Amino acid sequence: MSVLTRSRFLLGAGAVTVLGLGYACGGTRTASLAGTADMAQRVYVAPGDHDELYAFLSGGFGGQVGVYGLPSGRLLRTIPVFSQHAENGWGYSEETKPMLETSYGFIPWDDLHHTALSQTNGEDDGRWLFVNGNNTPRVARVDLTHFETTEILEIPNAAGNHASPFVTENSEYIVSSTRFSIPSPNRDVPIEEYKKHFKGQISFITADQPGKMDIKFQLIMPGFNYDLARAGKGPSAGWMFFTSYNSEQAYSLLEVNASQNDKDYIAAVNYKAAEACASSGKGRRATVEYRHNFMDEFSRVARSETKTSVLQLQPADCPGVVYFLPTPKSPHGADVDPTGEFVVAGGKLATVIPVHSTVKMLQAIKDKAFEGELEGIPVLKYESTLAGEVQEPGLGPLHTEFDGKGFAYTSMFISSEVVKWNVATREVVDRAPTYYAVGHLMVPGGGTRKPYGKYVLAMNKITKDRYLPTGPELTHSAQLYDITGDKMKLLLDFPTQGEPHYANAIDAKLVKDRQVKFYKLAENRHPRVSRAEREAGVERNGKMVHVRMTAIRSHFAPDNIEGVTVGDTVLFHVTNLEQDWDVPHGFAILGANNAELLIMPGETRTLKWIPTKPGVYPMYCTDFCSALHQEMQGYVRVSPRGSTVALKANNSKGPSAGSRGPN
Repeated sequence: MSVLTRSRFLLGAGAVTVLGLGYACGGTRTASLAGTADMAQRVYVAPGDHDELYAFLSGGFGGQVGVYGLPSGRLLRTIPVFSQHAENGWGYSEETKPMLETSYGFIPWDDLHHTALSQTNGEDDGRWLFVNGNNTPRVARVDLTHFETTEILEIPNAAGNHASPFVTENSEYIVSSTRFSIPSPNRDVPIEEYKKHFKGQISFITADQPGKMDIKFQLIMPGFNYDLARAGKGPSAGWMFFTSYNSEQAYSLLEVNASQNDKDYIAAVNYKAAEACASSGKGRRATVEYRHNFMDEFSRVARSETKTSVLQLQPADCPGVVYFLPTPKSPHGADVDPTGEFVVAGGKLATVIPVHSTVKMLQAIKDKAFEGELEGIPVLKYESTLAGEVQEPGLGPLHTEFDGKGFAYTSMFISSEVVKWNVATREVVDRAPTYYAVGHLMVPGGGTRKPYGKYVLAMNKITKDRYLPTGPELTHSAQLYDITGDKMKLLLDFPTQGEPHYANAIDAKLVKDRQVKFYKLAENRHPRVSRAEREAGVERNGKMVHVRMTAIRSHFAPDNIEGVTVGDTVLFHVTNLEQDWDVPHGFAILGANNAELLIMPGETRTLKWIPTKPGVYPMYCTDFCSALHQEMQGYVRVSPRGSTVALKANNSKGPSAGSRGPN
């Protein structure tokens, strides 16, 4: 059998053609290798050098955010938000548990979908990252000076917090709206009475002052499914645009019943007009219960407060606040170009990409070019707001980003590609395949006035075999493309955590020089801080034992404790005395049913431990801190309940506090 025949038999004719090209054209292989070398050079970050960009990718399933360097794709950090995180004790330590409180109780998980960077004058400013919790409706603030969640607000009257937490031009507001409309107020009603009882809502949440996030007002909307959003700018300043689907208000088998209408809607919300309507007294206070959780800056102890009312506005009572723009069915993204004139809606089942003009929209409102109204909301004529349509863009348009040079990039879920098109002419100018079913895209700064315009990142929805297999579930993935030239060029594949729904990226210079390196011990206002070893010790209050402990390279003080009895609740309040960058200490004890503590320099963290049987229990530092890290350990002696063993600690640098035996 000849080589060619054998190859045709084993690989198929198409493969032989490729194989033949390899034999016939040595230059083709050389060119391919040269191209690969160029790709590698473009994303290579030498040891000791830093990436150009921080990229923040939603962790989806895990309720967390992954921080990556771009262009390298290196994972730098995982920021826990709505989920417990054993690596650093988030949601396990007594100081951080209140961050996960809700009106439904302590909920240590959520489905984190979207990220949004804070803005000043329509540009990313590097202060905060906002994220949403989809399952138990919540939004959160991450402080980018120390990459930690510092505030979480629950959203009442909501279910499926999907069009969230997109930000206005000066971070006055972030938004939240319902993917799943529910009865308003939520109560026991027959599901088949959906159209009668079920409502959507859009919340505008004050965001420009840390620790003070709250709902300014809620708009009560028709019972559609609200999907994504983006704030206006320039001619559309003061507006926010939300996609919605299920205008049929179906409640069963939505894949069929919510795809009947030819058009769904973009909800255009004039939030400045809504502010005026609220100020004029046309809203009503609704009784609700929701939680606001925030971390105190100096004690580093979280607080959870219950709020009991929210201001609601009915669009029919506030003319000029909301308009519906018809747009091809089942839209996903609502994306505003850098000039603020054009709003692009990607209809998942549409054969075109509609581009709406906000200038035409404002004129149509002035001319009352309405085709009707829905629950007091005027519906504009499709042609009255349309700038044009991108014809034959691909299959399954989802989400669009912009490069600031007049071009847009749209993800095509079904045809698995990124399509580049001219915003002014609506002509497709390039296509690049993705090697999985693509979902969201991200151009750094693509939602701002001034995009970075150097890369586009495509994130998967359904994975394919780009990496070594890992059992039934393959790793999730993102692909980085160079967009500096006329044609997109794939530079890099890199794995990502969870399902990466959306992402933001920012010039590293806006973030890295603002980093907190340690917490000042002198400013530590934790109620049980020990600023020196002489302040450490133990004390008993009934069945509660407080251990005030210090950690410094390479010992705990105290490191031996006696007089604890079975069933006591022991609270280890550990203060890290270090005042240097990147010298955390860890703390763990045998039999603990939560997680370790990871205590940053200058802070105090508390581990709760309830011993269940007598014995001697070792405790130790879990974070390698010095050459004598292994020696950083101690013991707790636990005696039977009712024992008269005195409570004591061997703190040689200070008094041994404690009462003799249990009370």
